Amino acid sequence: MISKHSHEQSDRGEGVEVVQNEPFEDPHHGNGQFTEKRVYLNSKLPSWARAVVPKIFYVTEKAWNYYPYTITEYTCSFLPKFSIHIETKYEDNKGSNDRIFDNEAKDLEREVCFIDIACDEIPERYYKESEDPKHFKSEKTGRGQLREGWRDSHQPIMCSYKLVTVKFEVWGLQTRVEQFVHKVSDQKRFLSLGQGHCLYWQVRVHDVQTVGASNR
Repeated sequence: MISKHSHEQSDRGEGVEVVQNEPFEDPHHGNGQFTEKRVYLNSKLPSWARAVVPKIFYVTEKAWNYYPYTITEYTCSFLPKFSIHIETKYEDNKGSNDRIFDNEAKDLEREVCFIDIACDEIPERYYKESEDPKHFKSEKTGRGQLREGWRDSHQPIMCSYKLVTVKFEVWGLQTRVEQFVHKVSDQKRFLSLGQGHCLYWQVRVHDVQTVGASNR
């Protein structure tokens, strides 16, 4: 589902290049999967950033997936002092665990942002009614058509908790860049869009697999 969303977001020669994808074992977290990707996204930058950024550049994404715990790190090809570190934990609840990252960031100030994949506003240029969780519904699973308050009425339910840390140690640009990255990396419009698409394609794939199995 994530790969499908990445493919749809690729345009004008930009996109995602998979550099490495292999099993990985960690002494603390156990067996997992390590992936390294290069994400080319020059056209996604704001105008003030494009003025100082090379015409072709990429962001390197390294991810360690030990589900239900994952680590994702982003670095930039021409800014060695820039990095984004994201820890993700999945729990079977409605987002009620406000101490889930206490051990990792107990001394840091944090801004908590709640994401609703059905009801948060999506910019018009990204919106597709056919993939809106409020409108589509799977005949096979019954998933979809999420309404206001769906988190209190739907079961089972899972919450994805993300702790995002941004560093950009360059004098004169540090505050502006860190604020911008926090805005686009964990703000509602992008996570809502991505997770909403994941739900849609999960339902679509399940329906196609069900039809395929019944036709055998």
